[in-house]
Amino acid sequence: MAKKTIILIHGFRGTHDGLGLIASHLKKHATIIPDLPGFAEGDTLERYDLDAYVEWLAVFIKKQNLKTPPILLGHSFGSIVGAAYAAKYGDTIEKLILVNPIGAPALEGPRGVLSKLAVFYYWLGTVLPGKLSHKWLASVAVVDIMSLTMTKTDDKKLRAYIKDQHRQYFSLFHSSTSVSESFTTSVSNSVRDVAKKITVPTLLIAGAKDDITPVSKQKELVQLFPNAQLEVIEGVGHLTHYETPDQVSLLVEAFIKLP
Repeated sequence: MAKKTIILIHGFRGTHDGLGLIASHLKKHATIIPDLPGFAEGDTLERYDLDAYVEWLAVFIKKQNLKTPPILLGHSFGSIVGAAYAAKYGDTIEKLILVNPIGAPALEGPRGVLSKLAVFYYWLGTVLPGKLSHKWLASVAVVDIMSLTMTKTDDKKLRAYIKDQHRQYFSLFHSSTSVSESFTTSVSNSVRDVAKKITVPTLLIAGAKDDITPVSKQKELVQLFPNAQLEVIEGVGHLTHYETPDQVSLLVEAFIKLP
């Protein structure tokens, strides 16, 4: 199998580090993991809506000067960006992989109430003054709550590792504006919005315990694509990139080998 280039797009409030474990299992291929605009070393945008993220990604991929179209992989919020990109610029990628895709609007899902509380949380972060705003949005307690609710493993060492990863990387956003606007983008859009327009071969990888987009919704989602398949990993939720990166990479490898 010829060596492929895989471009991986991380989730909301994450950085490229979050997808490092998956990339480490894909040694047969070249992996490129940028930080999304507004986070860590990512670019700064005038606005952080979905169109802006898609156009940023178009420029980023073009700058790589690749000889052949890459495979695009997006996790969580990255699945929204990746799917919207594939719907508009599908001729520039070979295949699309969506890991824990956001298959339904967050405000309507099983965690809709929490999502609405989060809307208030990020709004308040934009109206608080300076340092107080960052302190509020970077609250360790809030980061720990997010980590606790998403982690499903019973392995104490792995839980501690995930908690530490979130504490290290979840607060590297550029400003209250970038994080609040990107949050609004993440809850106002879903892969479902563009699935019918995506013609490239697509793989959806879901966690059986994912309560952000339940498997039942993922099964509905995959039917909207002209050419897609769904794989479900048991015993894991939304954090497959931390809890089961080896299984994710095996599914990615198998999908890449398909004609």
